[in-house]
Amino acid sequence: MAHANARLGPAGRRQLVALMMEGGMTEREAAACLAVAPTTAHRWKQRWLQATATERSSGIWTADRSSRPHHAPSQTPVGVQRRVCAERQRTGWGPRLIAGTTGVAHSTVHAILRRHGLSRVPKAPREAVVRFEWPCPGDLLQMDTKRLARFTRPGHRVTGDRHRTGAEKRARVGWEFCHSIIDDHSRITYSELHDDERAGTVVAFLRRALTFYAGLGITPRRLQTDNAWTYTHNNALAALLAREGIRHRTIPPRTPKRNGKSSATSRPSRANGPTGSATAQAPPEQQHCHTGSSTTTAADRTPRSATGHPSAALPTSQGRTPRRQLRR
Repeated sequence: MAHANARLGPAGRRQLVALMMEGGMTEREAAACLAVAPTTAHRWKQRWLQATATERSSGIWTADRSSRPHHAPSQTPVGVQRRVCAERQRTGWGPRLIAGTTGVAHSTVHAILRRHGLSRVPKAPREAVVRFEWPCPGDLLQMDTKRLARFTRPGHRVTGDRHRTGAEKRARVGWEFCHSIIDDHSRITYSELHDDERAGTVVAFLRRALTFYAGLGITPRRLQTDNAWTYTHNNALAALLAREGIRHRTIPPRTPKRNGKSSATSRPSRANGPTGSATAQAPPEQQHCHTGSSTTTAADRTPRSATGHPSAALPTSQGRTPRRQLRR
């Protein structure tokens, strides 16, 4: 592709050579016809003379070449470049530290590393995606908390108005926390909204969740959480799990995807909309698995928990229940 200041494109270069080779014009005359310098006519004539028959027929000889010189006598010797690259691969140091050990200027070290593709540390390979599902309901429960911001009026995403008054900026409406627990096999979810995520709130939430799953015939065996302080240093939670015979598992640090099922349940869903109001319904039909555990498929609308606490029992994540419905 011709550069921005080129007077000739590929077609003009072929015409220029044709005037000299077929029309019998001199380089100066052909250059004057196309309003270019004689040196330009000479360069493209030499390019055509040096091209092979295949290059002439395909027209590749008219393509631009890199302006980089073919030879660089002042370039760092190959042996020094190899020594710099070996030091980089051995230590992983940057240009300044490598310059101190090799005796080469750090700017030269940087140029060498960039030339050989070693100026940046390669990214660690991504962990392979492993999708798992435990064979029976209750084999694994995943629990997590999602912090949701409160608001006093609909935001700009709905109204299109980003203006806020000074009183609205000074008002601290705070946050609310969506506690969710999901069965890994059946995807039956139990969620509650609370004002905090303290240890007592987590234990009370888990106690009601276990009662909810027991009403469905599900006997939990394992509970998986992240490494939040309220989960890993909660003595009351550990006592509850030990009393119920549930094993507590934690995910490795900085791997939230290991607990992704519970995180997805607390994410608002625009496609599904808010959950329906809490109403009494007939119990759904039970389905038994090969180990004797049973699970149920919840109906379309969200029932209340057995304790009357405002909760959301969902087979999948269906958005967040409005606060005015939870206060009923």
